[in-house]
Amino acid sequence: MTDSRGPSLTPRQDSSLRGRGRPRGVPSELVDSNDLAYTGRAIGAGRQAALVRRWGWWYQAEWRLASMKAYWTTVVGYAGLTPLLYVVAMGVGLGTLVDGASGGIGGVPYLTFVAPGLLVSTVVMSAGNEFMWPVMDGFKWGKLYFARGTSPATPGQVAAGELVAVGIRMAAEATLFWLVLVLLGATDPAWSWLMIPIATLGGMALGAPIMAFSATREDEGFEFSMIQRFVLMPMFLFAGTFYPLETMPAYLQWIGWISPMWHGTQLSRAVSFGLPLGGAEVALHVGFLVALLAVGATLAVRSFRRRLTR
Repeated sequence: MTDSRGPSLTPRQDSSLRGRGRPRGVPSELVDSNDLAYTGRAIGAGRQAALVRRWGWWYQAEWRLASMKAYWTTVVGYAGLTPLLYVVAMGVGLGTLVDGASGGIGGVPYLTFVAPGLLVSTVVMSAGNEFMWPVMDGFKWGKLYFARGTSPATPGQVAAGELVAVGIRMAAEATLFWLVLVLLGATDPAWSWLMIPIATLGGMALGAPIMAFSATREDEGFEFSMIQRFVLMPMFLFAGTFYPLETMPAYLQWIGWISPMWHGTQLSRAVSFGLPLGGAEVALHVGFLVALLAVGATLAVRSFRRRLTR
């Protein structure tokens, strides 16, 4: 006997088929959305629409993460080789000179001082790049965002899915970077693992506003190149990654003050080697990053809604 969804199965057959490959820890609603793959029976259109309305943000995130497989070797290589090269350069090269001349910075070896900044700056710059051309692709070349817009998923869910996917990638990149630093003796693993969520927050605090801006662009032009040259690179050079911000001229210190890179670096140094920060300073750094992420995400949702509903 058959029903409107296809050939019926006995309860035992259905249970056996559905038990194969069922992911652990995944909500039953998401598993049910793969009913066709498990049992050969497609769920109804109404049920599919309900699932998309509820989990549309995660479906978008899944697609974005899957698309990153096209350049996963670059991601792994960048996250794994960058800290290795930096540690060699800073520990064996520049670090030896600094330690020999001044005994390090703030009472710690130069490599210990610079390692948290390198982790945070790498993640922040990666996040910035992930929210430029890939977002342009979703609107202009691949046009997947418009395809999502014709489904029950809302523009806000599409934007949220992008943020979630890149956030997961940033956390993975920060984890790999941190592991390399630990293995090379550049940081103490006791509390320094907190650099992973700190760097992820810093990356998303910069990435969300860039995403909001990218969603307003009809053509790529030179805007993204300008962001890389006049936003990301100055942050990397002047946001206290390689030296204390207060050693810079006063007329350049503002670059660090408004940079997610500096706020994340200060927090990371506190958990990595105990850089002294008062409670008010910690609250200021965290509050700045959270506020920037919230504003950027709000503007991104607004930009996506305007582009996908006009």
